[in-house]
Amino acid sequence: MTKVVHEFTTEIPIWKPYVTPLDLADASQEQLDALKVTPSNTKVSEYVLVLAHDAETLKHRSPLFNGVMYNRGGLSRAEREIGAIGASIVNRCIYCAAVHASRYSHLTKQPEVIEAIFIAGADAKIEPRLKAILRFAINLSKCPSETDAVDMAALVEAGLNKEEILDLILSTSLFSWANRLMHTLGEPIEA
Repeated sequence: MTKVVHEFTTEIPIWKPYVTPLDLADASQEQLDALKVTPSNTKVSEYVLVLAHDAETLKHRSPLFNGVMYNRGGLSRAEREIGAIGASIVNRCIYCAAVHASRYSHLTKQPEVIEAIFIAGADAKIEPRLKAILRFAINLSKCPSETDAVDMAALVEAGLNKEEILDLILSTSLFSWANRLMHTLGEPIEA
């Protein structure tokens, strides 16, 4: 019997889909194109293989995801991960929180930041800039229409410029959507 993971962790659980993932051997050319699978790159996550059942949507989703999370300039990659973590905490997406916590720790070599966030959430005792980013991501994920000028002023006071704020809004929003999609398509289980 598999055990569903219910607590936030930096140990990345296995994501078990409810929907049978696409078998690459049976993939259509349209699905392969959407997956951008090449002979040298055949490792694709179960999640993406589930999404590949709708090749047209996946064809647009992957470039959007890559553009939001990996573009140059603006918010640092590590700080985008904090936005993803904030959204994942609000949405109780254990899998995404673990993946992005792991990425943040790898990028920064500061696992104590993630530990503080998982213990105290928005009240974590972390540096002011990260705290402002986390609080904004949590507030935006809870109820976008209630995020206001005070939230924006806190980001500016923490030193974020307009381009960084836009990147934070995009990364947080992307994960607010992705978390909800993951919840409907599968669940995290212990490795």
